[in-house]
Amino acid sequence: MVKDWRTRWGIGDFPFYYVQIAPYLYGNNDAFQTVDNSAFIRETQLQSLDLIPNSGIAITMDIGDDDCIHPPKKKEVADRLLFNALNQTYGYKTVDYAAPVFDSLEEKNGGLVLKFKNAETGLFAYDKLVGFEIAGEDKVFYPADAEIIDRMNVLVKSDDVADPVAVRYAWRNWVVGTLYDVNLLPASSFRTDNWDDATQAE
Repeated sequence: MVKDWRTRWGIGDFPFYYVQIAPYLYGNNDAFQTVDNSAFIRETQLQSLDLIPNSGIAITMDIGDDDCIHPPKKKEVADRLLFNALNQTYGYKTVDYAAPVFDSLEEKNGGLVLKFKNAETGLFAYDKLVGFEIAGEDKVFYPADAEIIDRMNVLVKSDDVADPVAVRYAWRNWVVGTLYDVNLLPASSFRTDNWDDATQAE
């Protein structure tokens, strides 16, 4: 679509900034590994940053509304789009615009330590981190405890998973995001795996 617009308008790769779909109670909130789970759409929207030159995204994990598909917090959305424009289009490089994005993981003390891009000055949570799940080789995800360590990383673990290999965060239709960078840009929902047959513990 973006390529078509740019071709038709003939003004080059003009900036294209877009908004991630916000969490909302889309029908079945128990959807996990099905097309009914909007986390897959959010994942694709995030991946589109690498496919669309001169683009940016406003993450909305913390400002959805379970009862209204159109989130009421428009100013926060506008501000996050503005941060993209100020940094990428107008050259104000001191303006932070990019939310934390999962980068890599390593096993540590029976848990997994997650590292993030775009978190150069650190990670933040107003209170306790919630919405994390962890799985072993059996691909069964269990609710997990998560905490920010060393200001830069997130440690995820569960007593139910002795040898973890994968983590998912906010992998639901309706959720309130709790993970930010220190400039209060929220992390998107994400998964560290690419399994198409994962399940949740009953």
